[in-house]
Formats: sequence, C-alpha cells, structure tokens
Amino acid sequence: MRVELRQAGSDRLLERLELEEVPQPGCWLVVDNRSFLVLQRHHRYQLRAGRYELSSVALQVKPQKQPADARWWQGRWVIGDPSCRFNARSPLLRCAVLPEGPCERCVHHSDPPDGATAAGHG
Repeated sequence: MRVELRQAGSDRLLERLELEEVPQPGCWLVVDNRSFLVLQRHHRYQLRAGRYELSSVALQVKPQKQPADARWWQGRWVIGDPSCRFNARSPLLRCAVLPEGPCERCVHHSDPPDGATAAGHG
C-alpha cells in the first residue's frame, strides 16, 4: 500500500513509502532509523471504472522515539504502568502527576481503587 508520512500540525510531506501493513493511530513506526508516533490515518480513494478504490493512506505522524516503558495493553499502546490509577493509558502521555516518568520514581504511583476499571480513569 502506498503510504505518505505527513508532519502533524503542518501537513508537510516527510516521506512516501510502500508498506504491507499500515499502522493504526497510537502505534510507532520506524523508517530508516527514524521513529514516528502515528496520530491520525487518512484514506485516499480514487475513482476507477465507476468504483472508488483505496489508492493510498496518509499518516499524520509526530517524530518520536518509542519510550522504553511503552507497552501493549488491552489492544493499544500505553506509556508507563497502566495499573496505576493516575496513568493516562495513552501513547501520548504517561500521566499528569509525573509525565516524564518513570512510574517507579513517582510517590503517587498506586493501584486503581477496588472495583474500578482502567477504562474509568484517564
């Protein structure tokens, strides 16, 4: 699939490439030793023989190295410890208490309250 990498915010074209599998928003993509966080995915269609066909995908990306404490959790990437009640459960932000991390250094690092689910926080 033809993929365009575009700088988030400015929409500046960074790279054109062919990928077998196009990453979803919230995933990291490494291209030639450069790492990007995928923020948005835009499908581009072309009319062929009276039908629209997917012709390419434009990814809005942010140059960012994948944090060492990023992990796959419940079908998505999160930074830090998702079991902590203050974790944002996001690939963009660890938490509001100590966003630069690491979680182990935070005095507020804690488990969610009894009966609370991760989806109820953040």
